Amino acid sequence: MTSPPDSSASPPIDQPVVLYDTTLRDGTQGENITLSLADKLRVARMLDEYGMPYIEGGWPGSNPKDIEFFAAARTMTWATARLAAFGSTRHRSNAPEKDPNLHELVAAETPVVTIFGKSWLLHVTEVLGATPAENLDMVAESVAFVAERGREVIYDAEHFFDGYASDRDYALATLRAARQAGARSIVLCDTNGGTLTGELVRVVTDTIATLGADHAAPAVSWGIHTHNDAELAVANAIAAVEVGVRHVQATINGYGERCGNANMVSILANLALKTNHALVPPGGGRLAGLTELSRHVAEIANIAPNDYQAYVGRSAFAHKGGVHGAAVAKVERSYQHVDPTSVGNEGRLVVSELGGRANTQHRAEQLGHRLDGSIDARALSQLIKQLEADGLAFEGAEASFELLIRRHATDYAAPFRIVDYTVLVEQRDGQELLAEATVKVEVAGEILHTAADGNGPVNALDSALRKALGAFYPELDAVHLVDYKVRIIDGTAATGARTRVMIDSSDGNRTWSTMGSDTNIIAASAGALADSLEYLIWKSGAELRRRDERHFTTPTSPARTAAGAAGRIREVTS
Repeated sequence: MTSPPDSSASPPIDQPVVLYDTTLRDGTQGENITLSLADKLRVARMLDEYGMPYIEGGWPGSNPKDIEFFAAARTMTWATARLAAFGSTRHRSNAPEKDPNLHELVAAETPVVTIFGKSWLLHVTEVLGATPAENLDMVAESVAFVAERGREVIYDAEHFFDGYASDRDYALATLRAARQAGARSIVLCDTNGGTLTGELVRVVTDTIATLGADHAAPAVSWGIHTHNDAELAVANAIAAVEVGVRHVQATINGYGERCGNANMVSILANLALKTNHALVPPGGGRLAGLTELSRHVAEIANIAPNDYQAYVGRSAFAHKGGVHGAAVAKVERSYQHVDPTSVGNEGRLVVSELGGRANTQHRAEQLGHRLDGSIDARALSQLIKQLEADGLAFEGAEASFELLIRRHATDYAAPFRIVDYTVLVEQRDGQELLAEATVKVEVAGEILHTAADGNGPVNALDSALRKALGAFYPELDAVHLVDYKVRIIDGTAATGARTRVMIDSSDGNRTWSTMGSDTNIIAASAGALADSLEYLIWKSGAELRRRDERHFTTPTSPARTAAGAAGRIREVTS
């Protein structure tokens, strides 16, 4: 029977909640997430500079990279963080003094060692092949071995909630063994991530109360480590804090095995902005740098940032509906739960057919455009609705949106005009596919006709168009495509469906997005490509100047070759 909660066992509200980051260990267990040694050191440095008090660096007994990481970490100066090495209890057949894993943990020379042990009899008997008594000895002797060597020991009770449900008394006995042996933090792990919040709160409350009733036992800090398999990891971690937990383990952006771990970014922001709990790092660290931290870690991990991630996602404070947009334009907090700048993000009004005049005008002003002297906000909003009905989508292509405004200015003059183009694709006798495009463009009354080949029809068209315009605007040599997407808008029309092409381009200093739409994928691509090049001509202030004839007519010039290579894209449909 569950013991009644003992409120005296819960820590006071002013006892700080300590954050423990395990991105470098548990986060790297996520599918498609691999960090090199240099990557791990960069992330560790960023977390330390942010103010993270604990950083789990890896498992030195499991692979050479983590051994090298801890060796490199010993030469670094840490501003705020205490570095932790992670590993398991001893093997059931080994004495602690002869266990390789424990020796590697001590050899890492970190001030903190985190040891995980089994709480669930299923794992004790069927996975480890140990008896319940042997497992208790493994927990106690492993913790004692490390603690006696001067390390702060954190004990992670793996599968605690499943173990508690299976055999409450045994699960609690494993915690007692770790505490008596010298663990100073005991972390309750929802390793399978399937515990519902109400049940988790009940178990945490009972555990703290039951073990807290033993006043002769050493004092410990209670911790929580949750996984996201039921999409409750953040909620469960916050709920655990509300009933006495003061040590929270999580990963940046929720990276981790299966569905991921609790998201440290969301936990940190929630605790700092929505509770009265004191935090370590104080105030949640550099809270205004949270968005930057999230995105930089994503970049290092080579994972596209989640636009819809709470607090730090690009869409976290984006407003598309007309009613929302009109209200936010008047009172920003009317449709926002926190100030986006508090976490280093920004609010946006999305330009789309669902937005109204306020969305359109506010977004234009955010991008630095006044609509005076061009098209008024109401007319621009109606035009966007019509264009999106025809297949365009301005919310993902802000460069095309800016060009739409630009083209209604009284002083607008098109920097070029595509007169015509031809694209040919040929394959003979199973040989490699050949694609060639010819383009005729008009610039300042002069017409230039060029051709280029490519690894596909759109690549050939892109190369030919930039080759022609590069004769007048050398700045275009630096442009290359970084992404190319095709979306089928009305799939019921099968091969006759209207398509939308989205292109991301870069010149090395900036990145911009343009689009085109047509029932013909080549025509849609041509529209997006033309917008991309016109946008750079406009934004870079490029002046019309014919480059030296000899340079232009040399097809193997280094600039031309580099531009052609940089412009290669793969054609994919998403």
